[in-house]
Amino acid sequence: MEAGTRGPSASGAQGAAPGGGLPPERAGQYHAVSGRPDGVALVSAPLSKPWRSSTDPPKQNRLARVTPFSSNLSLTVKLAQREFDQRFRGSMLGWFWALIAPLAMLAVFSLVFGVIFQSRWQRPGTEVTAEYAYPLLLFSGLIMFNFFSDQFNRAPNLVLENVSYVKKVVFPLDVLVVVSMLTSLATVVISFAAFLVIYLVMHGLPPATILLLPLALLPLAMITMGISYLLASLGVFLRDLKHITPPLSTAILFMSSVFYDPASLPEPYNWLITLNPITPAVNLMRDLVFWGQGPDLLTYSSYLAFAAIVLLAGLVFFRRTKKAFADVI
Repeated sequence: MEAGTRGPSASGAQGAAPGGGLPPERAGQYHAVSGRPDGVALVSAPLSKPWRSSTDPPKQNRLARVTPFSSNLSLTVKLAQREFDQRFRGSMLGWFWALIAPLAMLAVFSLVFGVIFQSRWQRPGTEVTAEYAYPLLLFSGLIMFNFFSDQFNRAPNLVLENVSYVKKVVFPLDVLVVVSMLTSLATVVISFAAFLVIYLVMHGLPPATILLLPLALLPLAMITMGISYLLASLGVFLRDLKHITPPLSTAILFMSSVFYDPASLPEPYNWLITLNPITPAVNLMRDLVFWGQGPDLLTYSSYLAFAAIVLLAGLVFFRRTKKAFADVI
C-alpha cells in the first residue's frame, strides 16, 4: 500500500520535472530539488541559461536592424556594380564616357572663361595663373561639383525607378541612396585619375597634402547623401521635383567657388558662395592639391558637424516616410 501511495507522487514528480508536464515556456524557469518524502518539489529559481523561444529573432537580425549599412554591405556593392555597368551598357566607349563627359565640360568652360573672357584665378596678393593653368584649377572644382550634381539630379527618381523593391520584395530601401552614391564615387575616381595625369605632365609631383584629399570628399559625400535621402523621399510625393533639380544644380554651380576664388568677389555677394554646401569642399581640395595647405581644424570640424546633421536629418526623414511609398506608388 505504501508503494501504491508513493506511485502517483512519483508519477506526478516525473510529469512536473522540467520539460515534462510544464509548458515549454515555463520549463526553463525552474529546476528540481530532491529530498522530500512525497516526491520532487519545484523551486522557482532561474537557470543559469534562461530559455529562449524559437520565435525570438536571432542576434544577427537584431544587429541588422541597428546597423543596416554594414549588414547589407555585400548587397550594396553588388547593386552598385550592376548599376555602374548598366549606365554604360550598349555604348561603344563604355565607362570611358565617365571620363569624356567631364573633359568635354572642361573644354567648353575653359574656352568661354579662359580664352574669351580671359578669366584669371586670383589669390590674395598673387596671380596664380603664372603657376597653374586656369583649366586645371577649373577641372578640380568640376570634379567635386559633378559628384554632387550627379547624385542631386538622380535622387528624386531613385525610389520611382525601383518600384519592384517597394511593392513586391522585402528590401532595405535605405541602400538605394548608398548604391547611387557608390556609382557617382566611381565616376569621381575616374575623373580624378585623369586630373592627376594632367597635373603630373604639367607640374610634376603634387604636394604631399594630396594624400589628405579624402578629407575634402568626406563632408561633401555626407551632405550629398543627406540631401539625396530627402529628395528621394520627396520625389515619391512630388513628381515635379525631378524637373526642378537640374536648373537648381546649375545655379549651385555658378554660385560656388568652381569658377573663381570667393575672395575675389565683392563683399555684398560673398555670402552666396560661402553658404553653398560644395564651396568648402572645392576650396579644401585646391588647398590640398595646389597650395599644399592642410585644413583649418576649427573650420573643418564645423563643416563636418554640419554634414553629419544633414545626413542624419535626411536619413530620419526617409525612414519615417518610406512606409507610405507603397500606397502612393
